[in-house]
Parts: sequence; C-alpha cells; structure tokens
Amino acid sequence: MIMSTDAEVSKNILEPSERIEVNTLTIACDGGGGALGHPRVFLTLKDGQAECGYCGRRYILKAGIIDRTGL
Repeated sequence: MIMSTDAEVSKNILEPSERIEVNTLTIACDGGGGALGHPRVFLTLKDGQAECGYCGRRYILKAGIIDRTGL
C-alpha cells in the first residue's frame, strides 16, 4: 500500500495538473482523456488565464496575443 504525505496531497490539490498556452480567449476543455476525460466545458480567459474546475488544467494566453475584450 502506497501512502501519500500531507505535503504531496496538498501539492496535488493546489497546483494545476497542466499548463496549456492558447491563442484564443474562449477554449473548450474535456480533460483530454477521451472517454476517461470529463464533460466538455467552455472557459473564457480572464486576465490572460483560466483554470478548468474539473481537471485543474490551466490555460494561459500566449505571449504576444492581445486581450482586447476588457474582460
């Protein structure tokens, strides 16, 4: 039996699992696991980033892409 320390559990909860650079302000996330993913959700980047509430993926607006929406 493998046991996790409190620090490992906290790290997994607090840190997003993956950072993905995008060039649009609205993206769709389905967890990327096909049938093992999660329902597709649409996220709008605010202040250049958004995080999926299901899988924790963090989407970051690529450098050089200008957010002209004022969101």
